[in-house]
Amino acid sequence: MGKCDPFRCTMELLMPSFYEFFAGGGMARAGLGKSWRCAFANDFDEKKAESYAANWGASHLYVGDVAQLHTGDLPGHVGLAWASFPCQDLSLAGDYAGLKGERSGAFWPFWRLMEGLASEGRAPSLIVLENVCGALSSHGGKDFAAIASALSKTGYRFGALVIDAVRFLPQSRPRLFIIGVSRQHTIPGPLLATEPNPLWHTKALLAAHSKLPEDLHADWCWWNLPAPAPRAASFIDLIEENPSGVEWHDAAQTLRLIEMMNPLHRKKLTAAQRSGYRMVGAIYKRTRAGSDGTRQQFAEIRFDDVAGCLRTPVGGSSRQIIMVVEGKSVRSRLLSPREAARLMGLPDSFLLPANYNQAYHLAGDGLAVPVVRYLSQHLLLPLVSSIDASGKEAA
Repeated sequence: MGKCDPFRCTMELLMPSFYEFFAGGGMARAGLGKSWRCAFANDFDEKKAESYAANWGASHLYVGDVAQLHTGDLPGHVGLAWASFPCQDLSLAGDYAGLKGERSGAFWPFWRLMEGLASEGRAPSLIVLENVCGALSSHGGKDFAAIASALSKTGYRFGALVIDAVRFLPQSRPRLFIIGVSRQHTIPGPLLATEPNPLWHTKALLAAHSKLPEDLHADWCWWNLPAPAPRAASFIDLIEENPSGVEWHDAAQTLRLIEMMNPLHRKKLTAAQRSGYRMVGAIYKRTRAGSDGTRQQFAEIRFDDVAGCLRTPVGGSSRQIIMVVEGKSVRSRLLSPREAARLMGLPDSFLLPANYNQAYHLAGDGLAVPVVRYLSQHLLLPLVSSIDASGKEAA
């Protein structure tokens, strides 16, 4: 390994540092960007870890179960611990097993590490927990309350935001972000709101907050984020004419998709054909009750310049299909791996697995990069900067 330029090394050491748990391909790291220094990263999935190493290097990467980690494996005292713990047991696909589920239950081994760091005087100043919005209602709100209680008992004030990636990218992808700040630190007034903002605090979040025990309300923060600029990215601009990893369907396959549409969705297709424009629709196959009451598979299309939420192609979930319409010409195919990566805000320079399913899984299970960037710019960096300025942040 070559020697580090002294100036660059000094600047890196002055940056706020972070741990990245359940790191996947490192999309939190991509969003946090060059203003942060990664001190440690972890993921259980070897294929995802290969992608992480290919893009970010493996010097700070531990590949293995978070339950096997000890506080001694975590270097130094960081400003931020980021954990996008597995969401399957907090979503419909995971049958709502909640935090007792095998996958989302990985939250507790992670939290034991945070408790251990706190007992050693090394508690991260900030903690961000990211998951699907189902975490708000899982087990009638008890899972959300359990997370809130864990934060409070370990010495954190906390609040939550629901941020939909559609504000930054042409993909419908609402996600829950719970942000905790150590009670040792004063939160700057401009970062706090006196009441919820419907832009970031949805009805589901308000309902989950209302169900929290009264003693947890004292630690609750209504985080104050500005409204983002209008989205510039367009779905049609992300689509490749000559994609890698997928092929265009033949005419029979495309016709079969059209035949799977109910009258409402066929009307959408007809309207797109009559528009006179080149239009790209996003399709998911979904099982619905048919006109005779039996469960049938339908193809549902949208032409609102927004892709459906990317999913991992496991557990019976379908892969997203695109349909390109130019008058009478109608073509279809699977979304390509690079298009999926673009829908997550990853640059084309980001190295993807060669295998289609692995690349699609990496994207569908990841974080929307511009959302992390926006959260860092408007909340995390101002918080950690105020901590640095107060002289309370450890080196």
